Amino acid sequence: MADWIGETFTSRTGWDHLETLVDIENGERMAGSEGERRAAEATRDALAEVGARNARLDEFEIQGWTRGESGVVVDGIEHDSIALPRSPSGEATGEFVDLGYGLPADFENHDLGGKVVMAASDVPDHHDRFIHRTEKYHRAVAAGAAAFVFRNHVPGQLPPTGSVSGADGPIGEIPAVGVSKEVGLRLGRRFAGEARASDRSSERRPRDGEPATVRVEADVHDATSQNVRAELGPESGTRVLVTSHVDAHDIAEGAGDNGAGTAMVVELVRALAGREDELDRTVEFVAFGAEEVGLRGSEYMADHADLDGIKAILNLDGVVVGRTLSFITHGFDELDAAAERVGDRFDHPVEVVPKQGPHSDHWPFVRWGVPGYHVGSDTGPDRGWGHTHADTLDKLESRTLREQAVLLTDLTVDLASDDLSVAHKDPEDIAAALEAEDEAPGMKVTGDWPY
Repeated sequence: MADWIGETFTSRTGWDHLETLVDIENGERMAGSEGERRAAEATRDALAEVGARNARLDEFEIQGWTRGESGVVVDGIEHDSIALPRSPSGEATGEFVDLGYGLPADFENHDLGGKVVMAASDVPDHHDRFIHRTEKYHRAVAAGAAAFVFRNHVPGQLPPTGSVSGADGPIGEIPAVGVSKEVGLRLGRRFAGEARASDRSSERRPRDGEPATVRVEADVHDATSQNVRAELGPESGTRVLVTSHVDAHDIAEGAGDNGAGTAMVVELVRALAGREDELDRTVEFVAFGAEEVGLRGSEYMADHADLDGIKAILNLDGVVVGRTLSFITHGFDELDAAAERVGDRFDHPVEVVPKQGPHSDHWPFVRWGVPGYHVGSDTGPDRGWGHTHADTLDKLESRTLREQAVLLTDLTVDLASDDLSVAHKDPEDIAAALEAEDEAPGMKVTGDWPY
């Protein structure tokens, strides 16, 4: 055992590939772009070089979207913003309303027809579930809002990006922009129509909302993305998927989201190529395209896959950004135990979260009962630098990639072993778990409820 661990902990393979990804077009790997294709080709070549077989690209069509200028204008002053991917081009003016966190009740308790609505990127500690950006956007649309402003909760003058598309269509219905925490609080302080529970700085008298204009320029066009695929291990009737996504938002290098995940896939192939005789089942490695615009690559693969032939999926999205691995296990007890065993084996802390997590490329498989992990990092309550200009290589450490590669290599061997049995779930059980965990209402709002 010591040999492969030592080789992994001294390897530069994964980190070198991460540097390759962030240096492509300065990290610009937006879905359907030339940068995304170059990153996919580089990943294909890297997988083949470290020993995977049949490394290839699997192309599919998507709705392309290219960012133009955007702005939020109040009282003649334009405030810094960035368009949210899949926002339509357009301009809308209406009374400005700050909904604070943008919880479901906030949308229900206000008349938002024709108004410009702002909601924050976080939720309060007392709320029972995370509310995704797309849900807040779709609730604004359903309420008749004229435009949507998404405020970051992380300081640093960092406007957040992130797609507003759901399964019901690739392009949203109203203009949408992201603003930094500082800009959002300035707008909220000066122009909000009423006091909010989330504003604890003082007890202010409610004021009449003032008009705001949201402007978005974007080019919508036909485009092509691609999944990168390769294999190790014996040819077998069932396979384990080890996945990441190669695309990123166009405002930064996409180092943590998700260059690190794709670099980890390459590192795992290097390590597992030397342990291939320990694999009882085929292990297929996939770097999906177009994850950031509605899981398009994984949706495409799942639609064409024999789901019964997939033993499990190990999806790496958010690794390396913190030293402790976090495993969302979707109620599969055997996956809980397998992750904990690996942590114990190497005396390394791991976090196991036995809940549903419908927000990355494992989900098009897990929602139909395929056992699956979403593997990220325990970063505490904040998302960190993802989806901002600050998602750059300097935030990551090669030491963390190597440590986590040791655990994930051994976990992959365990998943591919005939000694580990994990049964698929009935999709009705997944749906019931989503209902029990209160995830279902948001998915129904966004059009992502498949049952």
